[in-house]
Amino acid sequence: MSQQLINRSNDLKRLRDEGYDVVVKVNHLLVKNVPYVNSNKEIKFGVLVSDLSLAGDVTITPRNHVAYFAGEHPCNRDGSELAKIKHQSQRQELDRDLVIDHSFSSKPVTGAYKDYHDKMTTYVAIISSPAQSIDPSVTAITFPVIESDREESVFKYIDTASSRAEINVVTRKLEGGAIGIVGLGGTGSYVLDLVAKTPVREIRLFDGDKFSQHNAFRSPGAPSIEELKKETKKVVYFQDIYSKMHRNIIVNGDYIEAANVNQLEGLDFVFLCLDSGEPKGLIVEKMEALGIPFIDVGMGVELVDNALLGILRVTTSTDGKRGHVKQRASFSDGGDNKEYSRNIQIADLNALNAALAVIKWKKLCGFYKDLENEHHCTYTIDGNILTNEEQCEAQNIA
Repeated sequence: MSQQLINRSNDLKRLRDEGYDVVVKVNHLLVKNVPYVNSNKEIKFGVLVSDLSLAGDVTITPRNHVAYFAGEHPCNRDGSELAKIKHQSQRQELDRDLVIDHSFSSKPVTGAYKDYHDKMTTYVAIISSPAQSIDPSVTAITFPVIESDREESVFKYIDTASSRAEINVVTRKLEGGAIGIVGLGGTGSYVLDLVAKTPVREIRLFDGDKFSQHNAFRSPGAPSIEELKKETKKVVYFQDIYSKMHRNIIVNGDYIEAANVNQLEGLDFVFLCLDSGEPKGLIVEKMEALGIPFIDVGMGVELVDNALLGILRVTTSTDGKRGHVKQRASFSDGGDNKEYSRNIQIADLNALNAALAVIKWKKLCGFYKDLENEHHCTYTIDGNILTNEEQCEAQNIA
């Protein structure tokens, strides 16, 4: 309930987005880690408290200008008490687990604080100024980790990046839906890294391979030797990492084949990140039959004059355009491209291929503006050329 109230109240949300350690407890607003000077001229940290005036689950104008404080009485840098806000010093239990030591009174020249952002930042400035005159680095702006309630978010902590940038409305376009990632090699693992930072309802991982030492050099993160020795399946290895952030990551530790291709049913979008020919064709046919939009990624790399040349590919399939996939995507196991068939992949190319794929998915969701609506994109390393092809009428999968 605390985070719901903060999310719905612009003044509380602004405090949180600016980096204050804000908590709502038993109808009181708390700003934690407020620096102050005590009577011994030492810098300490206390908790600023205000009661909350609410209309349902949204804050309204504060009913008074009184604030409370848990800690020693704030002082000037010479150890004398801040007389201009002094009101009453008496230990008081406002509610269970909420005890304060002092109350302050600082009435604004306008007669009232316009909102809780105005009230709390005013008091923080008064209380913290002496401490900052001693040590300019101390601040109440700490950007703490903020946990989210399970019923509020798929994330285990609040997405403050979107709120700080004021793009929550746009980000919500990515909510809902079950996203499948088939293949967790270099590119697939980077796709997971990016998708896990979005509010999709569910992420399903499909791969039957183990996470090996060579995978460590073309995937996000840096596994330890001990982790590599475990020979954990890729889906389990990556689930353990990204479940620390995203709640709903579901794994399937088998390769997709004819006997289990039905496991793709129920997905709303799929990233196809494998280079094996026969299974890819089977999966594409199944997704087209089910009407599931998907993106197939791939890259071809050659060794020429002791340097690598390569092309990255992102091929999109939606109900508006599907016929091009069999001509544009690769369904072989390597063929004449010996470099790629030897599994030469480079982390930066994998990451770029994944980023291009996820950007296209976000375009389809309406997160990014899509003027060309291309369904086939290639990036050529030599010349740094990015091309769009297979345009069609706008397709929005949100």
